Amino acid sequence: MIEQLGQALLSAAVASGSSDLHIQPVGDAYQVFEHHGDGLSLVSELTSSDGQQLIAHFKYRANMAITETRRPQLGALTLDVDGQTVHLRLSSVGNFINQESIVIRLLLPLEEQRLAFLVPEQLTSLAEWCRLRGLILFAGPTGSGKTSTIYQLAKQLSSSLSVLSIEDPTEIVAPNFLQLQVNPAAEMSYQALIKVALRHRPEVLIIGEIRDHETAKAAVDAALSGHLVLSSVHAQTAKGTVTRLSQLGIDSAALNQAITGVAYQRLLPTVSGGLAALLDLASGPVAGWQSSTAMTSQWEEYLKHARRNQQITNAVFQRFKAG
Repeated sequence: MIEQLGQALLSAAVASGSSDLHIQPVGDAYQVFEHHGDGLSLVSELTSSDGQQLIAHFKYRANMAITETRRPQLGALTLDVDGQTVHLRLSSVGNFINQESIVIRLLLPLEEQRLAFLVPEQLTSLAEWCRLRGLILFAGPTGSGKTSTIYQLAKQLSSSLSVLSIEDPTEIVAPNFLQLQVNPAAEMSYQALIKVALRHRPEVLIIGEIRDHETAKAAVDAALSGHLVLSSVHAQTAKGTVTRLSQLGIDSAALNQAITGVAYQRLLPTVSGGLAALLDLASGPVAGWQSSTAMTSQWEEYLKHARRNQQITNAVFQRFKAG
């Protein structure tokens, strides 16, 4: 029964395009949520016993310690779900009263990604940037589809160019790419893997996230040496990505030369019931961007246009107007 329940939940999550499955205690029971770009949705309520058994089932399949319910654990497994191979990444931890929860990330193949764009021409603009090479940066909240956009661009390029990705951890399975994963225990940091990557002479380099000076410098250096580098960085606006890299100690002259364009991305709920990506795009020269923290005027214009065309509701317009 528990195995069938687990398979049914995974099948439903894959069918709906969910990125994660959350199984967590709520009072004396358990609830199961699917995570989409716009947040969590409740899909099932379980007794405490069934919830614990379901978590133990997934942990067993992923070679995690079933008896350890308090300390954080990580695991991974690959399953066949409705004839489709799905890679799962699991993270479990117990709360302060030793009730365990687990989050299961679904790593779907690249061809299964279903990211739609509210303004399709924006994807064309990104593709044009890619032909110029240099560093293309993406910003936006967690779950806003940045990695999906990066991989969608790289997939278009992979028919004629070699693509290598470095992530922590890998989020999308792309057999046509050489995919490397950060592993600190094996001394495989972002910086170390970028050095290895450049020896392989890829034409397109994906760096999952720029978090520190060393990774930022390596990304900028790779872009200045003629590679196309696609990466993400934590920033609240498109132009704010330059401020962030400056805070990480990257020289403004190097940024001005390296950066081809930046994109801030959100996933918006549409009237049709789906989600669509909207980007705020800005291209170089980037000198002086540090003084700008606002969205571009084009962002609100796109939102107004989508509202007039009844693609989004007025509530969604108000919610995302400031980014």
